[in-house]
Amino acid sequence: MTEQTLFINIERLMSTIEESAKIGQLDGGGICRLALTDEDKNMRDLYIQWLESAGLNVRVDDFGNIYGRKEGKNLDASAVLIGSHLDTQPEGGRYDGILGVLSGLEVLKVLNENQMELERPIELVCFTNEEGARFEPPILGAGGLTGVFSEDFIFTRQDKYGELFLDELKRIGYHGSKDNRAANIHSFLELHIEQGPVLERKELDIGVVTGIQGMNWLEVKVTGQADHAGPTPMTMRKDALMAAAKMMIEIQETIKNHDNEATATVGRVDLSPHSINCVPGEVVFSIDIRHSVDAVREQLLELVQQKISIIAVTEQVHIEINQIWETPASHFSSELIHLISESAEQLSYSHQKMISGAGHDAKYMNEIAPTAMIFVPSVDGKSHCQEEFTKQEAIEKGANVLLHVVSKLAAEKVHAH
Repeated sequence: MTEQTLFINIERLMSTIEESAKIGQLDGGGICRLALTDEDKNMRDLYIQWLESAGLNVRVDDFGNIYGRKEGKNLDASAVLIGSHLDTQPEGGRYDGILGVLSGLEVLKVLNENQMELERPIELVCFTNEEGARFEPPILGAGGLTGVFSEDFIFTRQDKYGELFLDELKRIGYHGSKDNRAANIHSFLELHIEQGPVLERKELDIGVVTGIQGMNWLEVKVTGQADHAGPTPMTMRKDALMAAAKMMIEIQETIKNHDNEATATVGRVDLSPHSINCVPGEVVFSIDIRHSVDAVREQLLELVQQKISIIAVTEQVHIEINQIWETPASHFSSELIHLISESAEQLSYSHQKMISGAGHDAKYMNEIAPTAMIFVPSVDGKSHCQEEFTKQEAIEKGANVLLHVVSKLAAEKVHAH
């Protein structure tokens, strides 16, 4: 049986996606399933039932990453890993990360049903805390597995209520063994929604992801003087919010004027005193800067810091800039990129190579194994919101490409580079 005759069961895959969407379901059709919450535990419990019913060997590592393994003929062969994550944003969609995990499960079901003889094992992995919505920074499970983050760093992360990562991992019953971490990895593949508008606007079926942009997360604290809104003349104020607003506009203009790829986002703002009749004395806001060329990103980072520091001086406020997180750009395996393109061609799916502007588990997996990603279109480019949607036809095509690439990697003695 050749790989061209294998196709996923789209009705079955959509059914598992629908079941997943019920756990943490929001009124707008999205999901709130933050890492290591009760909702996350409920999803994990159901997911393990699905793994076991598919005949996979299940284990959990010390970071809470869950693995389902299908053995190959060669028990010593390195394993093909596929997967993503099941946690979401506070008002997340039902496909982000989830598609990669449940499509991977569908791939293994099809291989079992067709009694495919595999040379090497396949492991389906669900990573912990990819989103970083509860515990910062993001991609902690994959970062722990790959050694990007230390055990102590991960286990001591706190959420906004002061709850520790390790305590919550134990509370939901998913603090597994260090011995269960994935090892002897041949390659890693991740199917994901694009989370942007490019594929849909170009009417393309598949995005062949060549890498991921580098990123910087900063936190900026602007300190002025809190005053009464009435008696304090406009010319005598040190308004932290007005100064911060000018900084945010300057950040946007600086990035927009540089090139078409660079992005900057202010996604979080806190101010005090938080009162309608008080001049704000302190503002804290975040900055997210991204680019696929690290030298360019670093140049933009320095330029932005210089410009907002100048505004602080002219507005007579104090500024503190702290880096929360930095990760360099990733460039994926040329051989896996070729295999994805080849499979899309064989299936008569339109496709193009593209860079990912979002971070993914594949970013850190790329540190230890040949890695690549498959994108499918997002309707209107929406993601990290309840309106996130990907059409069934697009899901089917993406999962079929994943199936074909995994079949080639596992059934043949392919050496990825």
